[in-house]
Amino acid sequence: MLRVENLTYRIGPRVLLDGANAAINAGHRVGFVGRNGTGKTTVLKLITGGLQPDGGGVDYPARWSVGITSQEAPHGPQSLIDTVVAADKELVALEAEAETATDPNRIAEIHTRLHDKDAYTATARAARILAGLGFDEIAQQQPCNDFSGGWRMRVALAGLLFMQPDLLLLDEPTNHLDLEATIWLEDYLRGYPGTILLVSHDRGLLNRVPEEILHLENGKLTLYQGSYDTFENTRRMQLEQNEKLRVKVQRKRADIQQFIDRFKAKASKAKQAQSRVKMLERMQPIAEHSEEGGVSFLFPDPEELSPPLYSINDVTLGYDNKPVLNHLSLRLDNDDRIALIGANGNGKSTMIKLLAGKLEPMCGNITKSGKLRVGYFAQHQTEELDFGVTPIVEMSRRRPQDNEQQIRNHLGRFNFSRPRAETKIGNLSGGEKARLLFALMTLTKPHILLLDEPTNHLDMDSRQALVEAINAFPGAVVLISHDPHVLELTVDRFWLVNGGKVTPYDGDMEDYRALLLGSKPGNSNAQKSNAQQQSGQKKPSRGPSLKPLQTQLEKAEAAVIKLSTERDRLNHALTDPKLYDGPHAELLNIQTHLARVHHEIEKAEETWLKVQEQLEALKQQQ
Repeated sequence: MLRVENLTYRIGPRVLLDGANAAINAGHRVGFVGRNGTGKTTVLKLITGGLQPDGGGVDYPARWSVGITSQEAPHGPQSLIDTVVAADKELVALEAEAETATDPNRIAEIHTRLHDKDAYTATARAARILAGLGFDEIAQQQPCNDFSGGWRMRVALAGLLFMQPDLLLLDEPTNHLDLEATIWLEDYLRGYPGTILLVSHDRGLLNRVPEEILHLENGKLTLYQGSYDTFENTRRMQLEQNEKLRVKVQRKRADIQQFIDRFKAKASKAKQAQSRVKMLERMQPIAEHSEEGGVSFLFPDPEELSPPLYSINDVTLGYDNKPVLNHLSLRLDNDDRIALIGANGNGKSTMIKLLAGKLEPMCGNITKSGKLRVGYFAQHQTEELDFGVTPIVEMSRRRPQDNEQQIRNHLGRFNFSRPRAETKIGNLSGGEKARLLFALMTLTKPHILLLDEPTNHLDMDSRQALVEAINAFPGAVVLISHDPHVLELTVDRFWLVNGGKVTPYDGDMEDYRALLLGSKPGNSNAQKSNAQQQSGQKKPSRGPSLKPLQTQLEKAEAAVIKLSTERDRLNHALTDPKLYDGPHAELLNIQTHLARVHHEIEKAEETWLKVQEQLEALKQQQ
């Protein structure tokens, strides 16, 4: 068992951990959540001994091995497979000693330990992990130095998983992964034999892997049973109950105080008044729970264009006269919501660059709507920002025709308060820089959003805000993301980028997940599929499948519920008197957003009714 007992840690005057306690059973998978900056990474470092506490401590069995995600990418001339195997230093030392040991007893001990560590399958195990994280057999034999920093961080993760520590501490393990590797990692961690403590902003990962959620807030740790969604529901109910109790206690205290004020001067009531004073002292007020302000994005509405937005005819494109994608013939319309899927390196970003006008076709032609405006987001754009100026200055340079108030209003759409809008870009967090890029790409009110890994550096609240903003946006969206949860909530079609082709994928996220896991080496699903093929078993045909329509229906229902919740939130925001006192920019933003949400609710309800009718008709045919 992992025990955290009265753990206290300070950074200067700030108390990150204040007598925190938690107990995690051996073999349990636990998600570790809390707002950015509350100290989650600090707790992991305290567990490993990388930091020393100011009070209390962490305890776990002495025999446990502990591993934590590395912040440094491995490098050197060794092949990837050798780099991963070398991560298990005990294994390497045992194998070296086995070659030189002469004492029979020690030789027996060494080989017993090598057997315990399954040393004789080490290379095969390392290869399976590397394959799951996106490295084929050829790549596994290449030198580590041949790969970029992001790919080498995958090698670092592979080494940690290969070590298979008793206590596995993962801090944002999907940061450098693509969708395919993320799905593999989810599946791998679900079968992990040790104890896991997982820090992540990936809601899908936190719903699929952990059995419990450890929450850090106000320096305290609380353990909840179930997935992240279960934790959220449980905590919301707790906060609602606490608020009711707080109001009840507040009213009771007010009644007691009123009695004291009324009768304390009367001799006949003095004894009763004094009794009430003691009662009031014992009845301590309950502090109101304070949440940081929510995050929200608002992509501006473009005017509608006649379809298609793009018509791509027999296009081949690549770099330095080397084709990456061949003979593409595709069409994009105003209401398309498309995710590009496929392993890193297959050409997803290349496809988006074509649409963004950053890459010209080598042959073939692409026709765009005459008035088309494009919003393009990619992580490398952060490097193009001037870190020495503020967001206001950066935006003013790009929109000199706008006055300062217009610039501030636009930044306000992406949650930039006055102080943060006046902070130098170099001092902004990764999430704030990403939000600034969102603000910059939408200055021209684009008709289509091209988003290449937009969730990197975004916390859970910001990811949810991005999902809501995409769903409220009336234009087209093409999205690349390693976050399956974001894809499930925002797109309705997939284009598979593989083998130099871009083709529509006939299935949803769950179908793609099953396809990936069924094709991974050593995966139980793959073995099951192969066994069925060898035995000649086939599923009986039952005519047209209901699943696509059922999936569409579920998405439409979820959209109505989500948009209705957003409508209620905006209506509640409009009841705040402070909104009407100052400048009306925020009021106008809320009213504009509310009008858009009403329109989106109508569209979602129409979709729901249409799909429901189609589903009923198909059921009658069967």
